[in-house]
Amino acid sequence: MKKPLAIMDIVRQTEQLTAVRSVRGGLVSMIPILIIGAFALIGKTLPLEAYQNAVATFAGGFVLQLFDSIYGATFGTLALYMAFFISRAYMKLKADPLAVNGGAEAASMLAFFIMAGAYLPGFGTDSMGPKSMFLAILTGLGASALYLALHRFFRSHRRYIFSAGVDREFTRMLSTLPPIAITVLCFALVNGLVMRLFQVDSFRALIARGFNALFAQIQTGFFQGLFFVLLSSLLWFFGIHGSDTLEGAMQTYFAPGLAENQAAIASGGVPHTVLTKEFFDCFVLMGGCGATICLLIAILLFSRNRARRGLGLAAAFPMLFNINELMVFGLPIIFNPTMLIPFLAVPLTCYSIAYVAVSSGLVPMISGEVAWTTPILLGGFRATGSLRGSLLQLCNVAAGTLIYLPFVRVLDRQSEESTRRNYDAFVDYFKTNEQSLTGVRLTDLHNVYGDFAKNLCADLRHWLEDGLTLAYQPQYHYDGHCTGVEVLLRWRHPVHGILYPPVVVKLAEEGGFLATLEETMVLRVLSERPAVLERFGDGVKISFNITGTTVVTPRFLQFMRQQNAKTPFRGKNLCLEVTEQAAISFNENTRAALLSMRDMGLLLAIDDFSMGQTSLHYLKDSMFDIIKLDGSLVRGLATHQNYREIISSITGLAASLNLTVLAEFVETEEQREILHSIGCDYYQGYLYSPAVFLDK
Repeated sequence: MKKPLAIMDIVRQTEQLTAVRSVRGGLVSMIPILIIGAFALIGKTLPLEAYQNAVATFAGGFVLQLFDSIYGATFGTLALYMAFFISRAYMKLKADPLAVNGGAEAASMLAFFIMAGAYLPGFGTDSMGPKSMFLAILTGLGASALYLALHRFFRSHRRYIFSAGVDREFTRMLSTLPPIAITVLCFALVNGLVMRLFQVDSFRALIARGFNALFAQIQTGFFQGLFFVLLSSLLWFFGIHGSDTLEGAMQTYFAPGLAENQAAIASGGVPHTVLTKEFFDCFVLMGGCGATICLLIAILLFSRNRARRGLGLAAAFPMLFNINELMVFGLPIIFNPTMLIPFLAVPLTCYSIAYVAVSSGLVPMISGEVAWTTPILLGGFRATGSLRGSLLQLCNVAAGTLIYLPFVRVLDRQSEESTRRNYDAFVDYFKTNEQSLTGVRLTDLHNVYGDFAKNLCADLRHWLEDGLTLAYQPQYHYDGHCTGVEVLLRWRHPVHGILYPPVVVKLAEEGGFLATLEETMVLRVLSERPAVLERFGDGVKISFNITGTTVVTPRFLQFMRQQNAKTPFRGKNLCLEVTEQAAISFNENTRAALLSMRDMGLLLAIDDFSMGQTSLHYLKDSMFDIIKLDGSLVRGLATHQNYREIISSITGLAASLNLTVLAEFVETEEQREILHSIGCDYYQGYLYSPAVFLDK
């Protein structure tokens, strides 16, 4: 018997659906448009009388015209952008390079225009704006899926239109004609059938008529308002502009309430109508649909996710004026199963609290006209003429924030789990291809690994000093006493923990802050030196590795001179390791830099030493004090006789030059005894100790 799926398993599976991922990807791509549109909308609707008079009259209304033009080009055509970007996201997810040619996007926009009624005389921004968002999702997904299926069909049957001698790009675009034409024809047929069957002028009109008819069945009063809030929020969740879709119901059942209350007051009576348009705008839709100002507060105060907090900060100013598209699309809330419950529950809770407060007389009946963009507190006061209206808004915000809070934490956990999975996949990819990625920039890859590398690189830069930590691996003499420690750079990510060290170095180099990272490491070594001596013994040598790209730069030499001037290195038993495989250019500048650091009192060691031409080249100037054997030589001791011969030659050469030879990766007593027999008596590896942190 199958075990029933847990709720979170269902949520994860839903989130992985191609349709859901396509909608989310498309909405994220729209964020710049939303930000520009939000500020234009604020500019034209800011609810201050003096401001409105100024923008309406300044330069003959030029400023207002400017805001109108930007609003029309952004929010006025919002659904059209949605159809395009959702289609593009869908095609990217399908990962069919031959089909990603712009044809799906063209088919989606054509399908949208047909279903929205572009053939009607009054067609304009009202039909292409937020009211048609659901239609944009429908055409963006549906037309793309149909186009892709047709494209593959024609390709498999070789039924493309080709023209010999015609430009290749022209031929490629011409091949999109059959699938686009058939896709558009299918949507035109559906739209035509809807018009005939339901006597409407477009598919879009059918959607609005259906919802208004559904709403009309509910009896006037508390439950009618409750159903209005529920239906509006539910429509928003599925990408349908709830407020605009139900505008007919609002104007029929609720908007007249304000005039009724004002007339009662004017005649000396008592206002008695609870539900007015201002009631919903001020006490339910605070910050926009879903009372998302509560979500904003929960994110800014309690979320651990840096990207989500950044979104909150970006959305905060527009949301003060109840413009929340950036939050709804950017989080996103649309098609996000995790947010369905609070997105419905918070406005229903706010509605219920406000209805009880107003109907019981705790808060005065609404008698003042208030623009929907009026900020919280001011809106409650203007609507009721009392500070109790503002207090009611605060009460609703507090209740809504408490409801959103646990779901924000769930989002954080989901993000962390998803990021961990992505990190594990990224590290597996890096380890598998480590050698071939030497000359490749991870952050330039056009795939999921490139995207993750960019995010991880940004995290490294942001938390460079906070995340840096050092591990110390002891080094022992054959007689058993500790002679030194090697400093191993580690970087602790707030989500992933200790990162794979080669990834840290690689991304720091690509991000242009490798030198800063290594300088920070040196400063940490110097500050932790007293604790290291206390832990491992007064006479131990402390070795630290600097990459070849950094160690020979004038910047690093100057940095080391500054540190030496503060606290001289001489007598401190500090050793700078130069990696032989770093492939630095051993020229006069390199030699001068290393000799300068040796003159400061630093010991110098060659890491990963073998018998190659480059390795031997380093020894001719007698500037090095220590040779660290290439780990592959030590690992192969037990099975390869020639490895023993190579190490024996190195120890003999080192003895003649008065150099110390140290073997890394010593993990067995057999390896140690073989090394001792061929002249190597200094060891580092798991036989003695792994790398340890000072706080453990």
